Amino acid sequence: MFEGSPVGVHLTLTSEHAGYRWRSLTGAASLCDAGGFLPATTALALDQQDIEEVRAECRAQVDAALSWGVDVTHIDTHMDVLHANPALFAIYLDLAEQLGLPIRLPVQSLFPARDMAEARGILSVDHLIYTWPRPTRDVMFEECPALPYGVTELFTHPVLDGEELRGYDRDHADIRVHDAAALTDPSVAVLLDRHGVQRISYRELRTVQQAKSGQSR
Repeated sequence: MFEGSPVGVHLTLTSEHAGYRWRSLTGAASLCDAGGFLPATTALALDQQDIEEVRAECRAQVDAALSWGVDVTHIDTHMDVLHANPALFAIYLDLAEQLGLPIRLPVQSLFPARDMAEARGILSVDHLIYTWPRPTRDVMFEECPALPYGVTELFTHPVLDGEELRGYDRDHADIRVHDAAALTDPSVAVLLDRHGVQRISYRELRTVQQAKSGQSR
């Protein structure tokens, strides 16, 4: 199902949905709650994590994706856990550097995250538009006519409607369904063409990243 698609790995250290829990791949003690699942909140995760166990878990998640044949184009972090402090962010940067992958940077940070990434030659987009919880289609029609120079990512949460979605996200399912519809709306494609917006994926950023680091895939 992933063949040919530019897919990143959403490094996950929390499991927030009460009816849809997941465990770590490594099973490390500091990554588990009392039920054996990843902690439900970022705060709980940060309160008990062992740094080296976090490092091993993140690497295991990327390695799992690669073993499934995913052409991993970038890495990201669920619920901003790896953006929480410089020590965790360093793990994120280490992994990106080892694999020659770009990253998604935090929308806001209490420390100079972009400077830290740039100091190590790790790429990300220049601008990030985080639409949640506004309707993505509305945001695109507001923002696209005046995008700044550079690479801008529209950060959305598209999901096809169905029992699984309605089962795990009882509060925001409609937003996710709207995102999927907006990103496949023909009028949005017309909008982007009208304003000369070139569509790329993280695969193009990865190509530049690997050229900078002397790596190839």
